[in-house]
Amino acid sequence: MVKIASASASAETSPKTAHRKTALRPKSSVAVKQNGAAKRPKTTAAAKKKASKLDANKPKKPPTAFFYFLEDFRKEFQEQNPDVKSMREVGKACGEKWKIMTYEEKVQYYDVATEKRAEFEKAMACYHQKKESGEYDEFDEDADFDE
Repeated sequence: MVKIASASASAETSPKTAHRKTALRPKSSVAVKQNGAAKRPKTTAAAKKKASKLDANKPKKPPTAFFYFLEDFRKEFQEQNPDVKSMREVGKACGEKWKIMTYEEKVQYYDVATEKRAEFEKAMACYHQKKESGEYDEFDEDADFDE
């Protein structure tokens, strides 16, 4: 018989029961590597429906100051280096430039980001008011029938 330690006391169980208990435990990464590739959990219809219920009326978050800098930097970088087509190289160069920039150089991008963030906050407040009043609920039901 197999002994399994429990919180109260050790109890003897049959091999069948012990096998069921170990089968319920999650496999370790070592066991997965030995047995082959790990199986993905099946997605259920409920999970798919929940993912498709994203609210189209909800305002999107604005980009950060770095992304506003990235827009400008990309244009300059492409003019100076027309042979470089890789976005990876552009991103690396942009990140390095951002790190060495002083706060005074970054202020213009922070100002734009702050303005956009304030607009987003106003839009979210308006969105929450409309959602609480029930304006968006009427359209959500109709949207399900269109798809």
